[in-house]
Amino acid sequence: MQSREPDARSGRRDFLKKSLAIILGGVAAFLPALAAVIALTDPLRRQTSSAGAVRITSVDALPQDGVPRKFPVLASRTDAWNKSVNVPIGAVYLRRTGAGKVEALNVVCPHAGCFVDYSAARAGFVCPCHNSSFELDGAIADASSPSPRALDTLPVEIRPDGSVWVTFQNFQAGRAEKVPVT
Repeated sequence: MQSREPDARSGRRDFLKKSLAIILGGVAAFLPALAAVIALTDPLRRQTSSAGAVRITSVDALPQDGVPRKFPVLASRTDAWNKSVNVPIGAVYLRRTGAGKVEALNVVCPHAGCFVDYSAARAGFVCPCHNSSFELDGAIADASSPSPRALDTLPVEIRPDGSVWVTFQNFQAGRAEKVPVT
């Protein structure tokens, strides 16, 4: 008669082999799945970078007589998955207001978000969407204007090399107060 011990040992060995195979298979499947989840969600944990101060032009490019000139705002942007270099993020009107002073106005109308145009005939800005009108300094020119506030001014820095840097920001349209768009 044969003893039952070899069967019991082989049963235990088979159990241990199968258990170890299941554990190692689980680890082998879990690690790539974890790496994939980390790789896919990594961009969502990153902060979106904004433009901050952007070089627009040089002071020499601005007319001496204070007439505003429109410039595109180009900046590098990084969002969740993409990095774009020197893409247009908006536009500004720049004008000299005195010796070594420059004023920057966002070109977006505070009423409905349309781009305003400079009108030499009116010596001011006009919104083509709803006929809002603004003075050279961005103030509302007509009391019946539908715009809830003046054109948005932006901080300007003139660096020693004569370059004009603007801290660019868009603001919510249709509101009386300047609320930054995030």
